[in-house]
Parts: sequence; C-alpha cells; structure tokens
Amino acid sequence: NFDRVEGMMLGLAIGDALGITTESMLPDSRKQKYGEIRDYLPNRYTSEARGFPSDDSQLAYWTLEQINRDQGFTPDNVAQRFCRERIFGIGSTVKKFLKNYKSGKLWYQAGPRSAGNGALMRIAPMLLPHLKSATTKLWVDTALSAMMTHNDSGSTAACLSLINILWQLLERKTPPQPEWWLNMYITVAKELETNLYRPRGGNFTEYEGPIWKFVSEKVTQAYQEGLSVEQACNRWYSGAYLLETVPSVIYILMKHGDNLEEAMVRAVNDTKDNDTIAAIVGTAVGALYGKAQIPVRWLDNLSGRTGLNDDGKMLEILAESGKLWG
Repeated sequence: NFDRVEGMMLGLAIGDALGITTESMLPDSRKQKYGEIRDYLPNRYTSEARGFPSDDSQLAYWTLEQINRDQGFTPDNVAQRFCRERIFGIGSTVKKFLKNYKSGKLWYQAGPRSAGNGALMRIAPMLLPHLKSATTKLWVDTALSAMMTHNDSGSTAACLSLINILWQLLERKTPPQPEWWLNMYITVAKELETNLYRPRGGNFTEYEGPIWKFVSEKVTQAYQEGLSVEQACNRWYSGAYLLETVPSVIYILMKHGDNLEEAMVRAVNDTKDNDTIAAIVGTAVGALYGKAQIPVRWLDNLSGRTGLNDDGKMLEILAESGKLWG
C-alpha cells in the first residue's frame, strides 16, 4: 500500500515544516508567544503560513531522489547530492561532513563521530528500494547511510531501530500498544550500541551508559508516572542530542501514537528541537496511518519544496518512487 509509504515521507515533511518556525524555543516560551501550534506559521522570510522545509526534509528527499535516480542506494552519489544545494538550518555535524567530503575525504571517512539526530531524521527513505524484496541489504544500506554523516554507534543503532519500527508499521492494521514502541526500539538498539553517553543537563546528569538503556529506564518511569509529554521531555531535555531526541520520540509515540494529529502537535509544541522530533514522529505515524489520514489542511498548505523555489518537488519525487518501488 504505497499510501502508507507516502504517509511516512509526507509525515516527515509536515512535522519538519510545522516545527521549523519555532525550532529551539523552550516549550513554555513557545506557548507564551504562539499559544498551541496546530498549523504552519509564517517564517522570517515570508508572511505566508505555508509548510516550508529545513534540513530534515531536504536531506531525506534528496536521498530519495538520488535513490530513484540510481535505482538503489549509492552512498557516494548521495554525498555528492548533499553538496549541490544550500541546506536550510544545517546542523554542525553535517556541516563538518560536507567540509571533510569537499576536502577530498571519501564518503565513508568524512562523517564525524556524533550522537546528534541528523542521520536519524533523514533515514526513512532507505526503506523504499527494499519494499518488494526485503533482504539483509536493507540493514547494510541503512547503516552505511547513517555513518556517512554521523559515524557513531548510538546514531547507527537509532537509525536501524527506526527503520525496523517503520517496516513493522507499514504492515500493521491497528495502532500498537504503548509498550510496543519502547520494546521495538530497545530490541534492536541494545544489540548494536557500543558507546557510553552522558546527559547534557536535566534530571539525570549522573547517568552514563548506552542510549537504549537510558530510554528503557527513564521513558518507562515517566510513563508509569503518567507524565505529560512536556513534563517528561523537560526531565531529560529534548534537543538535537540523541540521548534527548530518542526518549522524546518514543514517549510521544507511547502517549499519542493512537492519534496522528495529536502525536505531531505534541512533538511540535512540547519539545525543543521540535522540527526534527516532529519529523521523526511524523514519519512513524505517517507510516502507520497513511497519507489518507493526514489532515487535509497540512497537505494542502505544504509547499513541497526541497530547495528555494521548487514548489511541489517532494510530490514529484514521491510519484517517481511510486513507479519504481510501489
């Protein structure tokens, strides 16, 4: 059902676009200034309340565009594609990757060790060339795509975990139970992580260990206490560090995975790195519910851009993907 695949990719773009205009604001400050955000806001460059992309959408859709062109994942070609156009709101790790790659390092040497969320946010397209003939090459492609920009075991584990979750969601007939999200993440990640991480702040500064264990302990505790998304995310913070992003995503899906719109609205309003967290949450609920269940106002007002002036480009890329992989 390619509607579910379109839902996955459009959920990513919509989450990014809903969040980008208030990215990095603390939830309380955002609420005081804007109230509850449920629709696109005008940005600093235009008064139009439309959905425009940031790096999350750009890198994901450029990856998919290149996969379509190459009839599969060719890492060096994707790396070259990332170099070709301006990236809006580029993260520090991807910026370092591009600098390394342009200086002559090979694609598999250019990625810094970083536990930022810049690989996780763009990983969903790796599923598409494997939809009809699932083999272990899906995991190889995912790992290579992840380490290209973020050469870190926690990041690669998170990417593989998310791809596994998305694969399962595309085939589900009903929303999973809350604990499913947590268990599915941990099952994959705990077999792959080799690094130890420490929080940057929040309530758990004494922690040192793998991301999966932090998620297992702290998300479970917050869920048992019945915390709201904002309360829980304020405990561990909700920035671009995977020790913050991953528990935030999993908690939102546990609390609101039975409602596509509410899950995305909570990601946009209740987290700090809200464009990326909403993009990842949107990827998951989009895969579960499909394009047909995405609010029409979000679809109608999405620019579909991947660059400065290419309105509708996302839809062109998805249409081509449907012909190739659907």
